[in-house]
This record gives sequence, structure tokens and C-alpha cells, in this order.
Amino acid sequence: MDLLKISMMKQPNMRVALKAMIPLFIAGIYLFGWRVLALLLVNLVFGTLTEYMFKRKKGQKVSEAVFVSAALYTLILPPATPFWVSAVGIIFGIVFAKEAFGGFGRNVFNPALVSRAFVYVSFPAALTGSWTEVAKGFPGGFVKYLHPAIDTVATATPLHTYQSSMQLSDNLRLFLGNVPGSIGETSKVLIIVALIYMLYKKVIQKEGMIGMFLGFSVATFLFRQFGVESVVPLPMGLISGGFLFAMTFMMTDPITQPRTKEGKYFIGALVGAITLIIRSFALFPGGVMFAILIGNSFTPIVDEAVNGLKRRKKERSAQ
Repeated sequence: MDLLKISMMKQPNMRVALKAMIPLFIAGIYLFGWRVLALLLVNLVFGTLTEYMFKRKKGQKVSEAVFVSAALYTLILPPATPFWVSAVGIIFGIVFAKEAFGGFGRNVFNPALVSRAFVYVSFPAALTGSWTEVAKGFPGGFVKYLHPAIDTVATATPLHTYQSSMQLSDNLRLFLGNVPGSIGETSKVLIIVALIYMLYKKVIQKEGMIGMFLGFSVATFLFRQFGVESVVPLPMGLISGGFLFAMTFMMTDPITQPRTKEGKYFIGALVGAITLIIRSFALFPGGVMFAILIGNSFTPIVDEAVNGLKRRKKERSAQ
């Protein structure tokens, strides 16, 4: 089977998203090594082939969105994730979060997040057993396959550290990305650059993102006011883990978000609040991927409720 002969559906918005992720992959290679690129290629190949197997019988084209799903999935993986685990994850996500619903545009759940959640609960040792140390100085990971070598270094992420010892991390290091973690979630500077670029290109919907920020911030303030020590202070909470990455790339997804503007704000706020609750009280210090998947499941009913309220309001005004 020749991947170069697979017919692709042209989707300019997806290309903008891919361009926005390029700096994150370059930073990932610098921080962790060239294994980042190898992991991306594995996910691109298996993700594209999986979608192709569904489309070829119907004579349909493979969507360029599968490249976005594979790239996003790669960026939310630890750099030392075994290739076979990564491949199983992207296959599962494309099959059960996308094609099972009828393909692109019909999926309720974000395929990249479903892939990540599946491997997270199925292969916890491969995903959370240890974390790769980040490179220091130039040329960093540009001369390594996996920094500092092929083996990972047992280093806790900032959220793991806070959950176990209540020790705060340096916010500047978190913002610049010089901390262990998943490939694309480390450098918050580059995530903000990607967000600005996509806003400039007008390819993302910002309502869900704003709602998520407000929901997380208000929930953090309330819990901190009541003296709940397990809740991370707001500045660290916003730039730790995958929150900013998910807010930029997941909560702006037009396919899995509500169709109504009010619904987008509501689901965003719900996801933000749930993220804080999972982070603070559950066994998962990240929590944002589960929060978004929970939010995705409520999207249809929220849209129905918003539209129902609008209809009743219109009927009352017409009487």
C-alpha cells in the first residue's frame, strides 16, 4: 500500500493548525531529542492508514484532519512512549472516536484526546512511570535521539510534585518550558504564539476557550478561599500540565464544541471547573483530557437546551 497514492480531502483550516504546531515540534526536538519526530511519523502513518481503511470501500477521500489528530496526539504524549503503544492509541482514537460516528464532522469526541485517554488508562507504566529530563543549553536534543539517552529519567512533573509534597515550581521555568512533561505541553510561550497565529487566521472559535479560562479561574479562587490546599495557585495552575495546550487546541475545535455561542461558553466553563476538581482531588494530576471528554459528552444536550430556551423565549415574545 502506497501512502503517497491516498487521495486527501483538502482542508485549509487544518493546514493552519498544522503550521501552528510546527514550532512546538521544533521545541520538542530541542528539549527531548529526535525521537519526537519518529513518534510523530508513527502516528501519522497509522492514523492515516486507519482512516484510509474506512474510506476506500466508500470511495471517499481521507481527511487532512487525521494529520491534525495525529500531530495533537503526539504532542500530548511523553517523548519516550513506546512506538507500539502510540500506534495502538491513534488506531483506537480514529476508529472509536471518529469513524464509529461516521467520520469527519460527525464525531462527538476529540480523537486525539480519546487516543491519549485510552493509552493512559491501558498502559499507565509507559505513560507515567517516569519522565524524560529536558535538555539544557545548545544544541540540546538536536544532537540526541532521546535526551539524555534512550532511557527516561525518573523526574516528577510540576503537578506530580505539588500533589505529593505541596511544593511550588518556578513559574518562569513553567512558562518557558524547561520542565519534564509531554512533548508539546512544555513551552507555554510557543503555545501562546500558536494561539495568536490561529486567531489571526480566524480558524478557531474562542468562546469555549474563554469559558474554560473563566471556569478554571473562578473555581480555583473559590476553593483557595475555602483553604483547600490541594488546589494549585492560579498562576501555576494555568501554566502547568496541559491546561493551556488543551485550551488552545482542544477547546477551539469547531467539530466537538456546541453549535450555539451560549453552549460554547457553558461547556468551556464546565470543562475548566472539572479540570480543577480532577487535578485537586483525583489520582490524575493533569485531568484536563478527562474534563474535555466529559464536556464533549454534554455538548448535544446543552445545544438542545439552549435552542429550546430560545424557542420558548421567541414564542413568548410573539404572544
